[in-house]
Amino acid sequence: MKIIVLAGGLSTERDVSLASAAGICGTLLERGHDAFLLDVFLGLEDAPEDLEEVFTLPGHGLEIAKNISEEEPDLAAVRASRPDQSDCFLGPNVIELCRLADITFIGLHGGEGENGKLQATFDLLGIRYTGPDSLGCAVAMDKDFTRQVFLQSGIDTPRGVCLRRDAGDHSLASTGLSLPVVVKPCSGGSSIGVYIVHTEEEYEEALEHSFRYEDEVIVETYIKGREFACGVIGGKALLPIEIIPKTGFFDYANKYQAGATDEICPADIPKDIEERMMELTVRAFHALKLNVYSRADFLLDDKGNLYCLEMNTLPGMTAASLLPKEAQAMGIGYSDLCELIIEESLKARYSD
Repeated sequence: MKIIVLAGGLSTERDVSLASAAGICGTLLERGHDAFLLDVFLGLEDAPEDLEEVFTLPGHGLEIAKNISEEEPDLAAVRASRPDQSDCFLGPNVIELCRLADITFIGLHGGEGENGKLQATFDLLGIRYTGPDSLGCAVAMDKDFTRQVFLQSGIDTPRGVCLRRDAGDHSLASTGLSLPVVVKPCSGGSSIGVYIVHTEEEYEEALEHSFRYEDEVIVETYIKGREFACGVIGGKALLPIEIIPKTGFFDYANKYQAGATDEICPADIPKDIEERMMELTVRAFHALKLNVYSRADFLLDDKGNLYCLEMNTLPGMTAASLLPKEAQAMGIGYSDLCELIIEESLKARYSD
C-alpha cells in the first residue's frame, strides 16, 4: 500500500508525534509498504513534479524525526521555519499526497490532529485515514465533556469542575473542592500543564500556568493511587499496564525520558480488578463514540476503587509507548499492531 504517515503539527506534543510516526513509518517500510513520513504543518515544499514519486524517495521522509527532549517544543520557531509563512494548518502538498495514498496513518498527538478537525476535513475530501472518527475525537478531547459522559455511563471519574479564563470566580472555594487538587488544561495531552497542588499559593500558580495553554482549565479532586493504562482495539480491551514513575507523577518528562518510569504489563493486580478495568475501558470507548483504537488512563486507590481519567484517541506509538507494550503482552508485535490499526480503520469506515 501507499501510505502517508502524518506527524508533527503545532501541538505541545509535536516531538512525541514525530517520534511515534517515525516508528510507524519505519515498520511499515519493513513490511513492504511504500510509506512516507510527512509533517502536517511544514508539508513538503520541494516535492517532485510527479507527486507519486514521493512514495519511493530515498529516506522516506524519516529525516524529519527527532528524539523527544525534556522540554516542550518551540512552536513559534516551527511556525517561523515554514518557507511560505502560511498560517494554514495543512502544509504544502499535504492534501495532495494524502489523496494519492491508499490510506493516511495519523501519527499526530494533541491539538488539531486529535480534536476531530483533521478527521472531519479528511472525511469531506474523501481521504482515508487511521484511528477514530471526527466525532469521537472531538468528544474525547474535551476533558470536561468526557467527565460528564463517564458519569452518565456509570464510569467513576474524579470529581471536578471546568473553569473558563474570562468567566467568574477562579478561587478554590468557588470550585467546592478541597486540597489537594489537580489542575490541568481541558484539552491538553502528555500531562503538559498538569499540576498536583497542595496549597492555595500552588493552586493560583498552577491556574496561571495552565491558562497559558488554553482558555479552559479542569480542577479535580486528587486521587492518590496506582496509575494504569488500558488500550482497546476494535472494541476489545488489551491487558492493563501499570505505570510507576521513579519520581513524582507520570508527567511529560517521566513519560518520554528513558529509565524515568517502570511499566509493568500485565499489571500485577487481582483478576477481578483487571477484568473490571478492561470492561470499563470498552464501556468508555463506546460511550465516547470512538472506534478503531484508543487508550484509557486509570487510577486505583487503596480501597480498590477505579477512576477513569480520560481516553487518548491517538495514543503514543513509539516502540516504548504504553499501547505497543500492552499489545506485545498479548502476542501482538509492533509491526503487527500497526497493520492491525490499518485493518481496523478500513473495516470501520471503508469496507463495502
